[in-house]
Amino acid sequence: MTLISLAADGIGILGRAASAASIYLMPDGQSLETLTAADFRAITGTRFLLTGTSNTSGPSGPFEIELVEVGEHASGSRDGYRAPFSLLFHGPLTPVMPQAIYRVEHERLGAFGLFVVPVGPTPGGAMRYEVVFG
Repeated sequence: MTLISLAADGIGILGRAASAASIYLMPDGQSLETLTAADFRAITGTRFLLTGTSNTSGPSGPFEIELVEVGEHASGSRDGYRAPFSLLFHGPLTPVMPQAIYRVEHERLGAFGLFVVPVGPTPGGAMRYEVVFG
């Protein structure tokens, strides 16, 4: 397993909002820097568990969301770097999770932190959430 942790000031792979005690486990050879759109495309339709947030004003989970779409943005890619991509998830309409860094767990990918942003409801009654990888 690869351990991903943050510096004492909370600045690191996951950004400013996580604490020094945050540790995430991913399968060997995987990290947030190496995951690509193809890794997520292979698990479209599966569910993720979100827990905990540094945002004390909103709900802290746990929440289940389903990966429904993977968008690749090849025009933004540079030589030697992965192409930017985005993930679109559907979750319950209420409560709406505020944008924040959440602990994300998936049976195949393990546990890691992602910045998740609500982008509005679907006509079918689910709340959409987006994650962007640059």
